[in-house]
Amino acid sequence: MLRKALLLLLVLVGGLHTLAGRPVTHGPGQVAPADPEQELLQGGPTLHREGWVITPRASYWLEARVLALAGYRFDGIADLSPLDLALGWGPMSDEAVLASVAISQSARFYYWRLQGPAISRRDIERHSANVHLIPAGPAVARQLERLRLGQVVGLQGYLVDATSADGRRMAKTSLRRDDSGAGACELLWVESVWLR
Repeated sequence: MLRKALLLLLVLVGGLHTLAGRPVTHGPGQVAPADPEQELLQGGPTLHREGWVITPRASYWLEARVLALAGYRFDGIADLSPLDLALGWGPMSDEAVLASVAISQSARFYYWRLQGPAISRRDIERHSANVHLIPAGPAVARQLERLRLGQVVGLQGYLVDATSADGRRMAKTSLRRDDSGAGACELLWVESVWLR
């Protein structure tokens, strides 16, 4: 009897977890139309995370659709940034456009492949980004861990450069929205998260 009850509980919990993990759909149309907002900083305060010295480069605010998400536990900056989000705004937040773009993430990179003529390569580069997230505290980390594919998320914080205390590891942020390839990712110290 106890065994059957435990099995039923596992099935129910597994079903709820699967439901919570389903992608969010919105239908056609841009659900995050605005470009990110950035303001360069002139010598802001240095931030610290255990084992890291963090230098803010710009204040940053964006509202974007989650195109892909990947967690990291063992790479060189996982202790600083445990989660990457591929984010899209403007045309890259539109399900009708996204139906023609294959998206994936691996090894801290965001990959896309066009499968139709709905959007140009240049528009993809200008309206999406791979963002390495640094939660400012435990509450922000919990919010980020609950994000789902397709959700519209708002993030506010600082684009930062980070150097490990021993000087052996370094991560730099991009300050442009029109770049691609190595060095084009944003490194974002996240102070607040909201969902729409």
